[in-house]
Amino acid sequence: MAKLKILKFPSPKLRIKAKEIKDIDKKIKIKIDDMFETMYDAPGIGLAATQVDFHYRLLVADVSSEQNEPLVMINPIVNKKEGVAINQEGCLSIPGYFGDVERAKTIWVSYLDGLGNKIDSEFDGLLSVCVQHEIDHLDGKLFLDHLSEAKRQRIRKSIDKEKRQRTKSSKSNI
Repeated sequence: MAKLKILKFPSPKLRIKAKEIKDIDKKIKIKIDDMFETMYDAPGIGLAATQVDFHYRLLVADVSSEQNEPLVMINPIVNKKEGVAINQEGCLSIPGYFGDVERAKTIWVSYLDGLGNKIDSEFDGLLSVCVQHEIDHLDGKLFLDHLSEAKRQRIRKSIDKEKRQRTKSSKSNI
């Protein structure tokens, strides 16, 4: 297994819409293992393949406190949404920033597991939020897209300021 590099906002690669996986081969199984290692190390509760510059419809998640309930979803499709929930979300691709996001409270999803078995599941609570967040990544969307324009602008300005400070700091260390 290997830890993968997580793309950071504002990388345009985070906006690429992921392609369907046609065959669950050895390459995909290795990528799944690497994504779990990367997610757990980050630490995070979900990771979409898009975030590690692999633009196929694959996500991993584990919302358990013991990190012992791994979930693999290949080619996930949300079939039904019900209710409304507002939760504070963050993202491994936008570390240190959070915002209240409105999502469906309960979702019904069809997907393939890591062995290629077709699964139909109902998710609610934190797992519902996590799955919706990661599917957004596969569609080229970020949690920022769910925030008000003013909140997005504040986060962008703050990230740009941090980047300028890092650049300035690295130049003064030369």
